[in-house]
Amino acid sequence: MTEPLPVRDWTAFPSVGTATAPQVGPFPFRSFLEAAWSARADVNTDLVIGADGTGAVAFAVSQDHIEFAGDQNITDYHSPIGPEPVSLIASTLSDVRGKTFRFDSLPAEAVEPMVTALQTLDATFTTAEHEVAAVLALPDSFEQWLMSIGKKERHEVRRKRRRFDTEFGETRIVTGGTDSLEEFCEMHRRSGGDKGSFMTPEMEQFFNNLVTTANAVIHNLSSNGQTLATAFGFETPDGYYFYNSAFEPSAAGASPGVVLFSSMIEAQIERGAKVFDFLKGNERYKLRHGAEARILYAVEGRLP
Repeated sequence: MTEPLPVRDWTAFPSVGTATAPQVGPFPFRSFLEAAWSARADVNTDLVIGADGTGAVAFAVSQDHIEFAGDQNITDYHSPIGPEPVSLIASTLSDVRGKTFRFDSLPAEAVEPMVTALQTLDATFTTAEHEVAAVLALPDSFEQWLMSIGKKERHEVRRKRRRFDTEFGETRIVTGGTDSLEEFCEMHRRSGGDKGSFMTPEMEQFFNNLVTTANAVIHNLSSNGQTLATAFGFETPDGYYFYNSAFEPSAAGASPGVVLFSSMIEAQIERGAKVFDFLKGNERYKLRHGAEARILYAVEGRLP
């Protein structure tokens, strides 16, 4: 079968809709995936989109390999769009046979349609756990959240917030925008270790695209007009997706991480959000503060 011409624009891909897996934020939709595609280092990879009006899926196809269009290092969830995407997945992949594949970052609800589609194509494959996201169900009040995390963690959160306010003055969460992006990036660059080298010019452009085209929101932990920490994430009507953060290096000794995420939890509860998603990563602090592990899967093999 002759391979289709690569589809290099995102016109047919939906920006809104319902993903096959629930509670996956912006990650399966055009606005995020298009920004992620623009940040892709492998310029020799073709974009192959399947869309039929009820669903959609986007693949990155190289000479011998297929994966989802969003690189797993920057895309926390992958999921087809649409309630019954099996036939769409199968028909799209049937035009790019004879290659290996790896479809990662799949919540459990998105695994079944991928597996069923691959079975119809007689692909050989395995399915395995490969990442963990951490998802916190939010109660109706911040005090209820504090009471839910246990005496030790509750004491630590309160103590660290008091200490932070004593050292820097009373803090509050302030919503930023494109004007806050430069400050967020500069905090990254002034950090030590891997965090300090993370914010390359290319990555800064990616974050800028997320703000300007994918509705990312910046929240600043502010005191007396100074930004001490920044949360970069995505808000949906019922949830918040905590994508990245940065801290003022001079505040590093005062536990800015705990103060930031607890303040963001408080702000999101006040907004009416029901879910606070810490996204990928099995860092212990997420589970200690009430989040539950959400297993993500990878399906890999070869198409005949």
